Amino acid sequence: MLIVGSMEKFNILDGLVAPLDRANVDTDAIIPKQFLKSIQRTGFGPNLFDEWRYLDQGEPGKDNSTRPLNPDFVLNQARYQGAQILLARKNFGCGSSREHAPWALSQYGFRAIVAPSFADIFFNNCYKNGLLPVVLTELQIDHLFNEVKAFPGYHLVIDLEKQIIGTSNGSVAYPFDIDAFRKYCLLNGFDDIGLTLQKADKIREYEERHLAAQPWLSNTI
Repeated sequence: MLIVGSMEKFNILDGLVAPLDRANVDTDAIIPKQFLKSIQRTGFGPNLFDEWRYLDQGEPGKDNSTRPLNPDFVLNQARYQGAQILLARKNFGCGSSREHAPWALSQYGFRAIVAPSFADIFFNNCYKNGLLPVVLTELQIDHLFNEVKAFPGYHLVIDLEKQIIGTSNGSVAYPFDIDAFRKYCLLNGFDDIGLTLQKADKIREYEERHLAAQPWLSNTI
C-alpha cells in the first residue's frame, strides 16, 4: 500500500506492450468528461478509453462488468491483457489538462507510455503520478509497432537508471532522455507531497520558531 506522498518506485520494468495506433489521442478519449466529477484518485481504470472500449454509453457508477465490449479495440483483445506499456503515436494526451488522464492510465495498469511526442501538460502530469512517458523517434516507434504486430506477447524492458528501452535479448535497445530531477523522483517514488515531506523537520522547526516569535498566532490556528 502506498502512503501519502509516495508513488510506486520505477526502476526496471519488463512489460507487455499494447499498441494504440492513433495519433492525437486527446484526454477526453483517455477519460471522457462525464467521469471527471470525482476528485478521488481511484476508480478510473475501468473507464479508460471508455468510448472506444465499450459499445454503449458509459456513466459514473455504471456496472462496467455487464457492458458490451468493442471486440475491435486493442485493449479488449486477449493478446494484450495485462499490458503495462502503451505504444502510441504523436501528440498523445492533447486536449484539456485533466489530471484524471494519467490516473486512468495508471489505474488500468500502465506504467509507461512510449510515443514520438506528448502534449506538454499531459507529459508533466504523467511524472506527477508515477507514469513514465518515453519519447522515441517516429522511425523507432514505427519499428516497435511492426514488432508488436509480428510477435504476440511482445515485451519491452525499460531501465530507467540506464535510460534504455529495448528487448531482453538486446535486439532492440533505444536510449531515451529524461530530466534528472524527474528521474530522481520516479526512482525514489516521490510525488510533490513526498518531496515536501522530505523537508518535514525543517518545516516543523520553522513553524515552531515562527510561533515562538509571534505567540498570538496560536489563537488563530
